[in-house]
Amino acid sequence: MLKRSLAVILLCMSSYAFAQIESNKDSEKQANKKTEDSLKKRVFLENIGLGYFPTKYFNFDLRYLVKYNQFEGFRTGLGGVTSEKFSDKFRVNGYLVYGFRDERYKYSIGGGLRLNEKTDTWVNFTYTDDLQETGSSKFLTDKRFFSFFEPRLLNIDLFHRHITKSVSLQHKVSKNLLSETQFAVSRVNPTYNYSFVNNGKVFNSFNLSTAKLSLQWSPFSKYEFIDSQIEETVDGYPKFTAQLTQSASNVFNSDFNFTKIDFRTIHQIDYGNESLTRLTLVAGLASGETPLTHLYHAYPNNIRKETVLQRFSVAGLNSFETMFFNEFFSDRFATFQFKHYLKPFKISSRWKPQLVLISRYALGNMKSIGQHQGINFGTLDKLYSESGFEINKLLFGFGLSFAYRYGGYHLPSLADNFAFKFTFNISL
Repeated sequence: MLKRSLAVILLCMSSYAFAQIESNKDSEKQANKKTEDSLKKRVFLENIGLGYFPTKYFNFDLRYLVKYNQFEGFRTGLGGVTSEKFSDKFRVNGYLVYGFRDERYKYSIGGGLRLNEKTDTWVNFTYTDDLQETGSSKFLTDKRFFSFFEPRLLNIDLFHRHITKSVSLQHKVSKNLLSETQFAVSRVNPTYNYSFVNNGKVFNSFNLSTAKLSLQWSPFSKYEFIDSQIEETVDGYPKFTAQLTQSASNVFNSDFNFTKIDFRTIHQIDYGNESLTRLTLVAGLASGETPLTHLYHAYPNNIRKETVLQRFSVAGLNSFETMFFNEFFSDRFATFQFKHYLKPFKISSRWKPQLVLISRYALGNMKSIGQHQGINFGTLDKLYSESGFEINKLLFGFGLSFAYRYGGYHLPSLADNFAFKFTFNISL
């Protein structure tokens, strides 16, 4: 009887232990599943934040779905890049878009080969046939930023077409220092009436061979290993970006020889109560035989209409709201922007509008204006000044912007110095 009782007890204990083991396994599976789901959700949101809709083998680029500007009208298409599940050794990327006003297709096709995973070193090859805004200047190392639409793009009308073949090498020198070098050969054709006079010759289109070196240094940012990758955990300031561009004549039939140096620093002071101050300094210098397409326009964002209400449009993120498009071009320039974000007004749990105080300044000049024919513009040899404010997040991400132009470029008609627009600041 005792043996039988002991056997029953042991059997019950074994059953209980087995049940506990199975329960622990189920709990572990559920925990692993939750962790995996959480990781998938985080990766998905990170991709959306960068402007990609991820699938298993291909990430669709949301930037190419719908855009609008004054030259192309509506511009729509598809683009993307292969995912790491397709291959972590190489990638293929590209896009195809169509402009309904100019009735032209634009496209780009390229690929990259990873040379070193630890330093995130890639060699990239790209062929592009597209448009670029005249006077714009981009840093190769800039982080990708995605928003539902680009405010300035709506009113831009001065573009040049370029067919560019490029090879680039991106390399992480250290956690805080990124680098990218590029060699490119381009055929440039302005879409507007423009001629560049150089050494007695008149160029309506031209060839360029350029070499670029871009560096981005974030000395106060902090990084950690997350999911076997180094990720930025503290976005530290100030940040510094510099880029050197050299165009060499007679290299692959290049027509001009010029040098460009671009610099930007961003500093942000966070006061810990949802208020902050952001300071941005941008400067550029172009010397040599530089056509207008590769000079500087100082980020204008005002259209030429008679009244303030007719000029009502969308305010940019870092643009001069009272400066008219194509009003100024420079071969050397500097801009300074001060933005102070006050603590949001907590009217309700969901309605928290925020007041932003803004002042912007620009200074520039040009040596040989007479080389640029067919287009009229001024220089920034006197200090350009504007100040104003924004009230953001009034309704569904929309807000209002007000700016006033004063100082050396104050216009005779008082109304022409005002800019009244709406803002849209939702980004993913």
